[in-house]
Amino acid sequence: MQIFEDNFKHQGMRKKLLDTIKAKGIEDKQVLEAMMNVPRHFFLEKAFLDQAYSDNAFQIGAGQTISQPFTVAYQTSLLQLQRGDKVLEIGTGSGYQTSVLVKMGVKVFSIERQKELYDKASFTLKSIGIAAKLFYGDGYKGLPSYAPFDKILVTCGAPSVPEGLLQQLKIGGIMVIPVGERPVQIMKRIVRISETEFKTTELDSFRFVPMLENKEWGKKLN
Repeated sequence: MQIFEDNFKHQGMRKKLLDTIKAKGIEDKQVLEAMMNVPRHFFLEKAFLDQAYSDNAFQIGAGQTISQPFTVAYQTSLLQLQRGDKVLEIGTGSGYQTSVLVKMGVKVFSIERQKELYDKASFTLKSIGIAAKLFYGDGYKGLPSYAPFDKILVTCGAPSVPEGLLQQLKIGGIMVIPVGERPVQIMKRIVRISETEFKTTELDSFRFVPMLENKEWGKKLN
């Protein structure tokens, strides 16, 4: 049984990791504070402590990974979260990104397609007191019965922007999604202007595992 312990050593490693992320250009203090308050080693096996606090993606099973911490900070910053926002996350994975969102005071609805990861993330988040609504299902479909959402975060690479997700975004809402065929995707920030109009900004290049219809690692390219 996993024991969730966060001691001074862990906190020191986390601070060093965040110093690295800040040096790469992340300035959002709320995001950095949330990441400081989420022990990343809780989401990896105990033997991988050093990997938990390196700025790298890491395998978590089912062919998926926990995203690079910089990628988590980068995507989260782009959402411009406000306390109380209703956020749809596509790709729960380990639950790490989910936890960062919750620590920022938002209401998280997260979908995971891989049952193995859904079960594990559900256990971890419950064990560490993270209150998020988790769903086992198809991320392409989103959660229309819970829409609209203030923000939508996609943590896996999509060949194109799913129309169904766009329609679940409220007017004025923001979606952050990596788009493109493997191996490289472009991070896009999409703002819904009206019922029919969206403004898209293309940003940096990343590598993610594919979003599957009927998966997730994230790492920024140099």
